[in-house]
Amino acid sequence: MAYFAELDNTNTVLRVISVSNDTCGEPTLTFPDTDSAGRAYIANQLKFAGTWAQTSYNANFRGCYAGIGYTFDPLLGEYGEFVAPYVEPVEPTDEP
Repeated sequence: MAYFAELDNTNTVLRVISVSNDTCGEPTLTFPDTDSAGRAYIANQLKFAGTWAQTSYNANFRGCYAGIGYTFDPLLGEYGEFVAPYVEPVEPTDEP
């Protein structure tokens, strides 16, 4: 399977969908070519509008696997990377 994240206008991930590898041109194509082939499939066959970016379940490219609330930073790495949302650490207490 190939995975694609839908991005809003601030590059925040709204959802992640899967499509079959052959719709992205695998095994003939590899990333980053599978990204453009997959985006074309999503737009033309699935008729999903919006901005989409391929993400790797195994984190082989784009930093990490995207999840809802993650941000896509196109300036990181060679092809952009997904960044997990920051969660403020909580100090442990001795109270039960």
